[in-house]
Amino acid sequence: MVNPVLLIAVPLGLAFSIPLFGFISRRIEKYIPVAGMLFNLVLSIILVPKVLQSPIVISIGGFRPPFCINLVAGTVGVFLSVVIAAMGFLVSIYSLSYIKEGATEKYHMLFLLLLTGATGVVLTGDIFNLFVFYEILCISSYALVAYPGSREGIEAGVKYLIQGALGSSLVLIAIALIYGQFGTLNMADIARNISSIHSMNIFLPFVLLIGGLGIEAAIFPLNAWLPDAHSSAPSSISAILSGIAIKIGVYAIARMVFTVFGISDTFLFLVTLGLITLLVGELSAFKQQNIKRMLAYSSIGQIGLIVFALGIATPGGVAGGLFQILSHALSKGLLFLAVGYMIYRTGSMEISSLAGMGKRMPFTSLAFTVGAFSLVGLPPFIGFSSKFMVIKAAMAKGSAIFVVLAALVLFAAIIEGAYFFRVVQIIYFKKSDNALKREEAPPTAIIPIAILVTLIIVIGIYPNFLIGLLNSAGSEFLNRVQYIRGVLG
Repeated sequence: MVNPVLLIAVPLGLAFSIPLFGFISRRIEKYIPVAGMLFNLVLSIILVPKVLQSPIVISIGGFRPPFCINLVAGTVGVFLSVVIAAMGFLVSIYSLSYIKEGATEKYHMLFLLLLTGATGVVLTGDIFNLFVFYEILCISSYALVAYPGSREGIEAGVKYLIQGALGSSLVLIAIALIYGQFGTLNMADIARNISSIHSMNIFLPFVLLIGGLGIEAAIFPLNAWLPDAHSSAPSSISAILSGIAIKIGVYAIARMVFTVFGISDTFLFLVTLGLITLLVGELSAFKQQNIKRMLAYSSIGQIGLIVFALGIATPGGVAGGLFQILSHALSKGLLFLAVGYMIYRTGSMEISSLAGMGKRMPFTSLAFTVGAFSLVGLPPFIGFSSKFMVIKAAMAKGSAIFVVLAALVLFAAIIEGAYFFRVVQIIYFKKSDNALKREEAPPTAIIPIAILVTLIIVIGIYPNFLIGLLNSAGSEFLNRVQYIRGVLG
């Protein structure tokens, strides 16, 4: 049997071996993340048909759950590990030529550690190890945001660190309170015994967990760190922060709400919070003149849509939310990678500086347009399929309130379309004041950008091959009893 532990052990080992490879040749170190993420991608894809039959539970230490550290490779965890590995693999290829200055050895180490932490969070079945992997992800993110060494980057990294440390403290306090009441850290064991504790005794740790994890998920009003962090970080890291890191916070919240606590009374709260986050993010993005800040606020809006979908708490809604995670990871990752070399060529992050890029960088500009149209939800791109699933699930609730909420989601999509169409119009139809010289991004950037464009179009046209996996993942979130039995027997 293929062991899911390798999804954590191999990239973790490779991350700490990068300095050793550096003694052999400094040219080797930048290829280590490519190899590590390719390994994880292949292994995750191999695990997909296996976990569709039954979850794989790995016990570490010679004891059975709940008396051991264990991993739970279910459909949700493996689906997200595929997304993490795929984005990590493509961005690591992009980084081969994009990251040339500074402490490149440390960059590649932190990059691998960030992705290892994200993979650990989605696979662990232990609430304390969820915190440990979550911290690996966060600490790596803080350092990578400040990697350029500019004043703005260091300031953004410190802001992110302060707010992230506050969130981590809240999560750790909540875990201590939970352990004090249950005497266990195993999520399935806590879920099995949660009904034996008075609801008032679990209210405080629940609120602390949602608050702490909500900071990393960039849910309104806990998202103040994100615009500065995304606009200051290298574009390769912005792609990972937006495409992967903030989704991990959403996953952790969903795991707490659906599996560990099983509090159905919070679903309407999640729907409302998601809708507010969506509208705030899109309205904030609309008025931005800095392209990376615009994309950052757009990510806040997309997180709101994912939380809204999960809050619907039906198989269709949860599956739609997971599909939106994939859609946003591919589309926003593509946008940040395309913008990275546009900024490099123009020397400016101002949207107005992108004038004439359609002629100067035709393929990169086309890729940006595909990513923008996908996020807006235009067919035949993946964003149309994922948003359609979310709207369909909201309408299927059959109540007037959800019809109104679905209309507000569509209104947010109109706002999103307005600011993305403005950027596309500037790229293609506004003349540049500077002399234009045709100069595309290097092959190491074109390859991952082309793959992302292909995935966005192909999955958009043929989304049905993912539906079985998404429905199975949605059932795992909604069926607590099945999760408990799968882990504890």
